[in-house]
Amino acid sequence: QVQLVESGGGLVQPGESLQLSCTASGFTANDYSIYWFRQAPGKGREGVACISRNGFPVYANSVKGRFTISRETAGNTLYLQMNSLKPEDTSRYSCATDLKYFCSELSGAEYLYRGQGTQVTVSS
Repeated sequence: QVQLVESGGGLVQPGESLQLSCTASGFTANDYSIYWFRQAPGKGREGVACISRNGFPVYANSVKGRFTISRETAGNTLYLQMNSLKPEDTSRYSCATDLKYFCSELSGAEYLYRGQGTQVTVSS
């Protein structure tokens, strides 16, 4: 069955970096679009980034220039490199897929599968 498992979250200070990993199983992740989204308590879900089957990335304006989504050429692991972290980046980060070839609008993507998430806290 399709599974997505995130790792790499933690507590960092403002300005620091963190890399999240998303390990997929039950399907070939490189064949589909994979999203990273975040959701903080009491707030709505926010699509952060997406990478399409052809490797083309899409980013939310709030993270553009600071976050980079990537994936292994061979393998089923994807990454979210987060640089220059800010307190407002504090959230639970999850990866997900809609099993489509190309990324949908981040705000309107309909995920078919998602992981449990990993907590990122940015605080001094």
